[in-house]
Amino acid sequence: MSSLSRELVFLILQFLEEEKFKDTVHRLEQESGFFFNMRYFDELVTNGEWDEVEKYLSGFTKVDDNRYSMKIFFEIRKQKYLEALDKKDRPNAVEILVKDLKVFSAFNEDLFKEITQLMTLENFRDNEQLSKYGDTKSARNIMLAELKKLIEANPLFRDKLALPSLKNSRLRTLINQSLNWQHQLCKNPKSNPDIKTLFVDHSCAQSQPNGARAPSPITNHLMGMVPKPGGFPPLAAHGPFPAAPVPMPSSLAGWMANPSAVHPSASSAGPIGFTTPNNSALLKRPRTPPTNSVNVDYQTADSDLVLKRTRPFGMSDEVNNLPVNILPVGFTAQSHGQSSYSSDDLPKAVCMSLNTGSAVKSMDFHPSQQITLLVGTDNGEIMIWELGSRERLAVRNFKMWELATCSVSLQASLSSDYTASVNRVTWSPDGNLFAVAYSKHIVHVYSYHGGEDVRNHLEVEAHSGSVNDIAFSYPNKQLSFVTCGEDRLIKVWDAVTGAKQYTFEGHEAPVYSLCPHHKENIQFIFSTATDGKIKAWLYDNAGSRVDYDAPGHSSTAMAYSADGSRLFSCGTNKEGDSYLVEWNESEGAVKRTYNGLGKRTDGVVQFDTTKNRFLAVGDEFMLKFWDMDSLNILTTTEADGGLAASPCVRFSKEGMFLAVSTNDNGIKILANSDGIRILRTVESRSFDPSRIGSAAIVKAPSMASFGAVGGAVGSSIMDRPGPMGPLVLMNGDARSLVDIKPRINDESADKTRIWKLTEVNEPSQCRSLRLPENLTSRVSRLMYTNSGLAILALSANAVHKLWKWQRNDRNMSGKATANVAPQLWQPASGILMTNDIGDTNPEDAVSCFALSKNDSYVMSASGGKISLFNMMTFKTMTMFMPSPPAATFLAFHPQDNNIIAIGMDDSSIQIYNVRVDEVKIKLKGHQKRITGLAFSNILNILVSSGADSQLCVWSTDGWEKQTSKFLQVPPGRTQAPLADTKVQFHQDQIHLMVVHETQIAIYEAPKMECLKQWVPREVSGPITHAAYSCDSQSIYVSFEDGSIGVLTAVNLRLRCRINPSAYLPSNPSLRGHPLVIAAHPSDPNQFALGLNDGGVCIIEPLESEGKWGTSPPHENGAGPSNAPPSAASSEQPQR
Repeated sequence: MSSLSRELVFLILQFLEEEKFKDTVHRLEQESGFFFNMRYFDELVTNGEWDEVEKYLSGFTKVDDNRYSMKIFFEIRKQKYLEALDKKDRPNAVEILVKDLKVFSAFNEDLFKEITQLMTLENFRDNEQLSKYGDTKSARNIMLAELKKLIEANPLFRDKLALPSLKNSRLRTLINQSLNWQHQLCKNPKSNPDIKTLFVDHSCAQSQPNGARAPSPITNHLMGMVPKPGGFPPLAAHGPFPAAPVPMPSSLAGWMANPSAVHPSASSAGPIGFTTPNNSALLKRPRTPPTNSVNVDYQTADSDLVLKRTRPFGMSDEVNNLPVNILPVGFTAQSHGQSSYSSDDLPKAVCMSLNTGSAVKSMDFHPSQQITLLVGTDNGEIMIWELGSRERLAVRNFKMWELATCSVSLQASLSSDYTASVNRVTWSPDGNLFAVAYSKHIVHVYSYHGGEDVRNHLEVEAHSGSVNDIAFSYPNKQLSFVTCGEDRLIKVWDAVTGAKQYTFEGHEAPVYSLCPHHKENIQFIFSTATDGKIKAWLYDNAGSRVDYDAPGHSSTAMAYSADGSRLFSCGTNKEGDSYLVEWNESEGAVKRTYNGLGKRTDGVVQFDTTKNRFLAVGDEFMLKFWDMDSLNILTTTEADGGLAASPCVRFSKEGMFLAVSTNDNGIKILANSDGIRILRTVESRSFDPSRIGSAAIVKAPSMASFGAVGGAVGSSIMDRPGPMGPLVLMNGDARSLVDIKPRINDESADKTRIWKLTEVNEPSQCRSLRLPENLTSRVSRLMYTNSGLAILALSANAVHKLWKWQRNDRNMSGKATANVAPQLWQPASGILMTNDIGDTNPEDAVSCFALSKNDSYVMSASGGKISLFNMMTFKTMTMFMPSPPAATFLAFHPQDNNIIAIGMDDSSIQIYNVRVDEVKIKLKGHQKRITGLAFSNILNILVSSGADSQLCVWSTDGWEKQTSKFLQVPPGRTQAPLADTKVQFHQDQIHLMVVHETQIAIYEAPKMECLKQWVPREVSGPITHAAYSCDSQSIYVSFEDGSIGVLTAVNLRLRCRINPSAYLPSNPSLRGHPLVIAAHPSDPNQFALGLNDGGVCIIEPLESEGKWGTSPPHENGAGPSNAPPSAASSEQPQR
């Protein structure tokens, strides 16, 4: 707000206080953020009104504004949590922990874990640091004193803790003075003027009582000098011409409204692509339109000019025949064609996660192949993903194509650091090209021919320093691309030859973003700079036409709605304030400012638009959605958590999918009902995205669910010669056809093609790491922590070991990786987490453990009592349930960490409540010991498996048994008398994988119908263990012969075999074999093995591969061509 607004608020606050409008006073204090009333804050804290405390604070600061703010909110929420614990109100304490305190785990994970562990104590004062905690009143007083110090030290509260010195009733005095002054100077003064005369402009005429008259249509000049919040000053203020008495601001709509208007000083150079040579000066001069002006008013959208435009994406006639797979959008007089959509059309359901390996910087969906996603990352990688198969079709690293032709400065920069980050990736409108802007000078343009076929097209040294943005445009009826950079320049390049066409100068700071557009025949470019300046350019050399200030002088990006009728911008300034606004192009001012964006500590919020109706912004670790016609947030989603603070967001062209970046170097794909239907259609058949819209390659078959194909398509894939001999990968290395399978896009070719199983035989064919310091006995249990930062193993001698990865230059995420060795972690005390063994021989006992969702504690047993360990201190917090019977499997209830399902060696299952230390119920249905337990939080069931090869389904509502099934052992196979049967739910929480030494089977819960069964070759030996990948797209299976199989989960087909020679020592006498296998919680291609010799190995595919093999064809009989006849049938799905 301006200074005038600030002083007015102070006057109003005084008035409200004097009039005893107490609630309104504090509401205005909070909403304006100008005065923090410490007395009122003291009162709220003392009374424990925590919701009101936080609501009042929110007007002045947010949790992550700075360290003082974070400490303020933490102390308040901690006190609320402790008070709930002190009242024995556990449900409320859990809610506070999850909703209020969880946010701090991102900044101090250890502290959050320690707070969580207070739940396990009968009295939290038993914690040494809280031993001096007194009663509630004294604790609040102590906290309040600390909060006052933090508020006074917080720079955000500077100058807000005291009101200016005002005389009593100052606002009343000023109003009376104004009224008296107005009438003292009047030709017809009134002795007792009516206060209501202040509501309108004063006139000395006698046509109205007390000298007042109706408001003048002329803008009030005094009020015109006070800028609107978030708005722009009149454009004439920035131009070379003096303002007219009643100026009509220069507008984008005016570019077409009066094309014959020419200012004498206009450049004589005719603009490229304009219908007349006289448009070059249209933007330079504010003017008053004639009464018959056809200016477009985008606030009402009722102009004939708007109603005539029905082109997709706002494309001009000359490019309207491009094969963009979307129908033209029509307009109505009132609603911009939006009435047919509801919030249910927003893609909000998380349908998959993709692991990119490094932080995502930019994304763009293909304009017609709706499930093809282009991604650029901060390590310079670009990749193309196909969502239907979740496959990374192509990848390229940053690499100069012609280094010798580069400038000396670029060569010098690359000689010291041959890396660059991707700033922007974008498809051309027809999807035949895509462009990449890098953080070092360079732009790459590739041609895309469908599937894996990506070819180098242009390499351009576009700018000195970083190339900040790139976009395609169509000046002069030819495809070009526009770039901007750190050197404050904007350049236009021919997309065919790479020749430079224009250079635009005028920004005084690095140019941040570009927005090319057109209206009717006029092509133009918006550009924004880091100093908050917005300029507009025609394709000529006459300089910028307009010069705006972005809201808050923010680094901002601009985008039109899909139909081209509405203009939006979103950005963040240096103070961390973010703005999402719609522009009134006719006035060159902000039309509406959307509410709900948080304050940032770093970075710039990103946004996108869809369906001519919705806006989406990545902000505060979530996605926020607005209806374009409403100022307040429509809805939000955290997308199941894990999003970046200011994530990248990108809608597909028809709005069915939304890609958003995560804080663990990945992407989540959200879909609406139409998108989910498309993915299911794609997953249910052999599919290649280039079959449905690659305009340059294939004839698109009729697929109604993908929308109409807009335009002609090219020749069939069979017109191109097939790949021959070795294939050259994008990074330049060559591999034979045995190692990589080219994509075949024709159905007939698929049926005749010989698919080959990927075999990994050598250490050079994968990345593997044996963790330091073996366990002294075989590994009985193994798991990653939920954060992915560590691995926990339990050996047969009842001792646990924990390996942690450190965050460093070689491992920026700090997550488990085969590239960097972890540290075997132990607390300073040197104690070990060792289970009670009772009277049993630990080598003969069945070991089991389960980890809490926040990684704070582990429940574990090795034949004796069950132990609860603190994962930070390794201390034994409690032990319970002595044997016999001994626990053989443990599983936490998904909704309540205090409830544990315990499988016993006497074949029973005990549902145990840790908090009250009692067995809630005992379930009986098996004949032999329990070997597996799995909860489904969607179906509200528990599935148990036993050494009797039986599966039982129990309702978690009443714990009654619903059904049971015996596993069918394949003909000719024998099983051990006590063979373990493990169970694990797919991420959909409906399909259940059953692991037995003879098979992998998929069941559908709760009826437990067997959908698929996979039986391995007998020569591999029994299956020892199996686990779903984190995205449930793959299944990792370990065998007694040391080999690992990778199955495609959807059809149980073996696509890759990792032989023991690839990860075990070459000396046969030193070889072990895996007993347990664990999948990484966020990287779908990484898994860990626990060996019978006490070793733990991590295995990942080569970075150049990115995944384990390729999926075999779906047709029956397409088994591995290199498998013996007897094995071919046994390694296919069976019923």
